[in-house]
Amino acid sequence: MVAVGYKIRDGLPVDSERGRELAERGRLETALARKEMPGIAELVAEYGEKKPLLGARIAGCLHLTVETAVLVTALRSLGASVRWCSCNVFSTEDHAAAYLASEGFPVFAWKGMSEKEYWECIADTVSISPDLIIDDGGDMTKYVLDQGIAVKGVAEETTTGVRLLKQRESLPFPAIAVNDLITKSQFDNRYGCRESLLAGLMQGSGMMIGGKVAVVAGYGDVGRGCVEALSGLGARVVVTEIDPIAAYRAVMEGFEVMTMDEAALIGDLFITATGCVSVIEGRHLEMMKDGALLANIGHFDWEIDVSYLMKNPDIERVNIKPLVDKFAWRGRDKCLLLLGEGRLVNLSLASGHPSFVMSNSFCGQILAMLELWKGGYSPGVHKLPRLLDEKIARLHLKPLGAKLTTLTRKQAEYLGVSIEGPFKT
Repeated sequence: MVAVGYKIRDGLPVDSERGRELAERGRLETALARKEMPGIAELVAEYGEKKPLLGARIAGCLHLTVETAVLVTALRSLGASVRWCSCNVFSTEDHAAAYLASEGFPVFAWKGMSEKEYWECIADTVSISPDLIIDDGGDMTKYVLDQGIAVKGVAEETTTGVRLLKQRESLPFPAIAVNDLITKSQFDNRYGCRESLLAGLMQGSGMMIGGKVAVVAGYGDVGRGCVEALSGLGARVVVTEIDPIAAYRAVMEGFEVMTMDEAALIGDLFITATGCVSVIEGRHLEMMKDGALLANIGHFDWEIDVSYLMKNPDIERVNIKPLVDKFAWRGRDKCLLLLGEGRLVNLSLASGHPSFVMSNSFCGQILAMLELWKGGYSPGVHKLPRLLDEKIARLHLKPLGAKLTTLTRKQAEYLGVSIEGPFKT
């Protein structure tokens, strides 16, 4: 059941020899991911027969990986028709895209697309005037608003995307901040980055982490995960922060906190995890020691001033291998190593978060789609009910061998909560 209308790597037809090879690899890897995503399977088992998304046209703009393929096929199982593109030019797993195209999904994504192609893929994905959008970073939402395309609701995956939604004076539709689920922000953002950061760094460089001075910009959930990963391998971690509470937490957990102007002089590797802009600027790059490594794990590629390196006539760019570049100062014994062209290092050079933690996040997306399609939400940004957050956690406890204690009626009355939850507001 090959999709009618799709664009994957090199314009490959999925029924060509190379296309079939890619699709088969995608099928096999998606099957592996599905076994590691128990929450998705439980939701499909619970809701599948009822087809609660029947008639819904869903457009997604989210990293197209094999974990995303599990989400996309689950949405179809619940009755939706689904089209998809990626939210990053380097994050697509081409075998996952080929697999989905071979299964009849219109997908528009490949690794290494240009910025122009990226926006064309978003346009192709929403060309059917979707009812609902699953977004990662806000680009598809921006596009439909700019083009005047009416949708019934949006579910946003990221801290950056939620911030952009909240910055708008008004929205013509309800938007659910999936990122604000505890089972997303404190699991995907923290524990996912704790593992996937290291995979990206190891794929990109042979630098040993132990003993090095690692500078992490930002100590939110993503930054904390990065700090835990690096310190766990023996790095001497320095944190930069603007938020006094986050900085205080970092100090209390044993890490030095200083400004980037100070950290630039001593760091061996630098990880940006802020969701902000101009975190590492040209002056910082000039101050850094020879051989320092730079990587970003925030959503967009403007945390590090990559253009300073790319366009500076006094700096020569030497490509080492795909998405790994050395920048050598002419006339000086100095070079810096940049991973992923300043884009998400864990997805450009590795395969992103582990499947299990993505099951958390994508359960949130499925539940958001069910809520939005059911209706009843006013225009503006909303959070899913706490009880659904707890439901996602429950779905993932049993596969880990955990057993919850159940409140007695006396205990529930004393705490003023229901035996079934929610347990905190």
